[in-house]
Amino acid sequence: MSSSDVDDLSAALSRAVRGPVRFDPAHRAMYAADASNYRRVPIGLVTPVDLDDVEAAVSVCSAHDVPVLPRGAGTSIAGQAVNTAVVLDFSKHLNRIESIDPEARTARVQPGVVLDKLRDAARPHGLTFGPDPSTHNRCTLGGMIGNNACGSHSVAWGKTVDNVHALDVLTYRGQRLELGPGAPDVAGIPAQLRALGERMGPRVRETFPDLTRRVSGYNLDQLLPENLDLAKALVGTEGTCATILGATVRLVESPPARALAVLGFPDAYIAADNVMPIRELSPLTIEGMDAGLIAALRAANPLETASRALPEGGGWLYVETGGSTRAEAQAAAEAVVAAMKPYTRSAVVVSDPAAMKALWRIREDGAGILTRSPDGGEAWPGWEDAAVPPERFGAYLREFDALLAKHGRRGAYYGHFGDGCLHVRIDFDLLTREGIANFRGFMEDGADLVVAHGGSLSGEHGDGTARAELLPRMYPPEIIAAFEEFKGIWDPDDRMNPGSVVRPKKMDEDLRIFVGMPTMVDAPMLAFAHDRGSFGRATRRCLGVGKCVTESGGVMCPSYRATGEEMHSTRGRARLLFEMANGDVIKGGWDSTEVDDALDLCLSCKGCKRDCPVGVDMAAYKTEFLAQRYQGKVRPASHYSMGALPRWMGIVGKLPAGVVDVLNAAARSPLAALAKRAGGITPERAIPPIARTPFTRSTPRPLAGHLTATRPARALTRAATRAAARLRRSGVAPLQRGRSEATPLRSGVGARGRVLLWPDTFTNHFDPAIAVDAVAVLERLGYTVELPPRDVCCGLTWTSTGQVDAARRVLRRSLRTIEPWLAAGVPVVGLEPSCTAALRADGPELLPDEPLASALATGVRTFAEVLGEHVDELAAAATGPAVKALVQVHCHQHAELGTDDDRAVMAALGVEAEVLDSGCCGLAGNFGFEKGHYEVSMACAERVLLPAVRAADDEVEVLADGFSCRTQLRQAGTREPVHLAQLAARALGVFRDTESVSHETE
Repeated sequence: MSSSDVDDLSAALSRAVRGPVRFDPAHRAMYAADASNYRRVPIGLVTPVDLDDVEAAVSVCSAHDVPVLPRGAGTSIAGQAVNTAVVLDFSKHLNRIESIDPEARTARVQPGVVLDKLRDAARPHGLTFGPDPSTHNRCTLGGMIGNNACGSHSVAWGKTVDNVHALDVLTYRGQRLELGPGAPDVAGIPAQLRALGERMGPRVRETFPDLTRRVSGYNLDQLLPENLDLAKALVGTEGTCATILGATVRLVESPPARALAVLGFPDAYIAADNVMPIRELSPLTIEGMDAGLIAALRAANPLETASRALPEGGGWLYVETGGSTRAEAQAAAEAVVAAMKPYTRSAVVVSDPAAMKALWRIREDGAGILTRSPDGGEAWPGWEDAAVPPERFGAYLREFDALLAKHGRRGAYYGHFGDGCLHVRIDFDLLTREGIANFRGFMEDGADLVVAHGGSLSGEHGDGTARAELLPRMYPPEIIAAFEEFKGIWDPDDRMNPGSVVRPKKMDEDLRIFVGMPTMVDAPMLAFAHDRGSFGRATRRCLGVGKCVTESGGVMCPSYRATGEEMHSTRGRARLLFEMANGDVIKGGWDSTEVDDALDLCLSCKGCKRDCPVGVDMAAYKTEFLAQRYQGKVRPASHYSMGALPRWMGIVGKLPAGVVDVLNAAARSPLAALAKRAGGITPERAIPPIARTPFTRSTPRPLAGHLTATRPARALTRAATRAAARLRRSGVAPLQRGRSEATPLRSGVGARGRVLLWPDTFTNHFDPAIAVDAVAVLERLGYTVELPPRDVCCGLTWTSTGQVDAARRVLRRSLRTIEPWLAAGVPVVGLEPSCTAALRADGPELLPDEPLASALATGVRTFAEVLGEHVDELAAAATGPAVKALVQVHCHQHAELGTDDDRAVMAALGVEAEVLDSGCCGLAGNFGFEKGHYEVSMACAERVLLPAVRAADDEVEVLADGFSCRTQLRQAGTREPVHLAQLAARALGVFRDTESVSHETE
């Protein structure tokens, strides 16, 4: 289309549709890819707010003769959710559950309803929707119907087609039809479809494979007189025939209790050989994984712990069973274990819901985990979900591995073994012509192999572009012609998602990673060690699986959850960065306003680094973007104020206490407005009060170079006591109960050895009492606690604002300061999660060739990690009363450090902890203080954190180790939060009264 035609179309849609109409480069770029290998830039995007909008949009597109693509969550793996068309995004507004009929076991839904919302709504009735793909917390019912999605419970409950009762659809020419039982028997499309079924019946019966997982091609079998169901016939048509406006789906009874038998076999082949006997036991699922998936998981996420619960083996089956009670479900699972005992190495049965959820996460994250190796190697979908009869699955798997070897490819796999369906990501080379030729050759041979076993090219995700070209290898010519006739009956203009299923595009065209793809000069400021030093390669890490576009669970992506906009999701930002790198749709490179707008609301929380299955690290990408964008240019005011906060606090920390009092008073006066305006701080925020005396000024430090004569533990305990006295004069309550001087749990001073406390800027200058308590606890455990001879800093504030050169200088100077301790192997203990995480993860990215950065990354430990080695002693020594606490985990701790030790320590100290699944607190360092961010910042906090704190009983503590989290809680007017060091000091009898808070200065 010419630009004037596009403008006319956009204007016409804007007049006809009440929902947003977006033809701008940013939205076209974000919707140019799904979760497949393919990239097609859409004409524009329409987000209809109701069915009238849908009809109006389709009518305008029909009048302008332009293609239409209905879209759900955009997680399609075969390429059917991208096209040069007008995209109709149903996920934003058309997402209501209109009714549930428990007696009829049906639900009426709009096409944008997320599967988990339907399952949640059906649960009180003891019902569920059977098909449950791994994207269940973001995939939509319309998308599932379009792809004929299946999921792990297909052994028991079948595919989506088996669970669709009726459909309300709209054709490209504007005809609206009700399909399904009881629908009016009208002429036109229904009559033509019945005639096609009668004419092609013999060949369909003869050539369609007898397979539970046949998803490839159209459902011509549902046109046969004995199976006639036009609603089911439309399932799996991938948006190529009509637009789904609504659906009535069947619900199934969900067992009240479930258990999971995890069977460890010598290898995946033997696991596959044994699915048929297990099927006879009527399980709910039979899922399989090979050792490659588990190895990839552990390499990609060292903090992951669920896989430790797997039994010994080289291939595993998950067999889920149900029952009316937990005991009944567990007995069924144990029966599976007993039946498989001759073939397994070992097995476990799990019935605890939390433990089962953790194990299922391994399986559900498989698609993402396998796309990257730890060294940055890339793997791709394409041959993603072929299926064969389950009795042939073991033989197929062996031949499939031989085929991989023949083509010089590698691929780890998992899948629905009980239905003979295999998921695999393969290390195709899509960057060279030779590699793409190899890709085509493998796909053709793979198709022949699966057909030889009586299988289907797709067993779950549909054909799209990835496999539609191969359909003639599965079906004879007359069936292919019948597919074209089927589409022609529905869409004679060929404007509904053209190029999928019939008259397909080539499988090796429009690849997202294409030969000769233009890229920006790739000289990143950060190391990008996990992407082989390439920022361009990093932008390809996102494959669109969409785990970031969920509404709950984990940390990512807080700004998406606050706004609901694709641009503010990890996926949306990654796509914009990718398009910026190749310069086709997003122009201007580092000066791109579209990318700047998208990254502006990125909180740099790092949640994606942990939660994203492929480990997208948007915080690092934002740092790189800001570093490149502002290189040699004037920066935003907040970069100079908050980005250099440690520098300013270093100056303030040397001022007399009286001058600090004046500064704090000014921060509460009308002068604060001027200061905030000058510093780029939003007016809604209060400037946190500064401690009159930093911790490091109240505590003498040992000199570097005199480590053989460092003060013993008792000396620093006395220093801590003196510090507490000084802090009391500053308004901070000292240790008022328990012993005033800590002694080691074991005899001998410093019996546990030396540790170096890292006095981060936030603890040192805003909450010094936390450091006092931390020292008391560490010395109570028998450690000699030492401090650096001068201020140190991890450089995080400079890093997060893209001031990479400054961050390097700051970190390098700090490394030189503590070099003697690093050389001596003395552990470094961090109290602030963001700084500790920066030392562990960001340091090597900033200084990849600096051995001291690597030494500190491996040598730094959290306060909880140190205490975690002494849980038995802590439990024996804890004398304080039992405490209940709500725990807000700092995002960087979630991403880089983990919480296993924190949980163990709290349990040992007698803390009954409820760890909130609240995501980011919303403040996120400088983010919540910057102009234009306040509303999003508070929306993040109001999702879970603040309501949970308000609802908690008065005696419940709120534990927040992160200074940002504590500041958000304080400024939201909730109760005073505490640090783990403070709870530990209280439990061990060396604590201060919490009635006076540590940040007061009066």
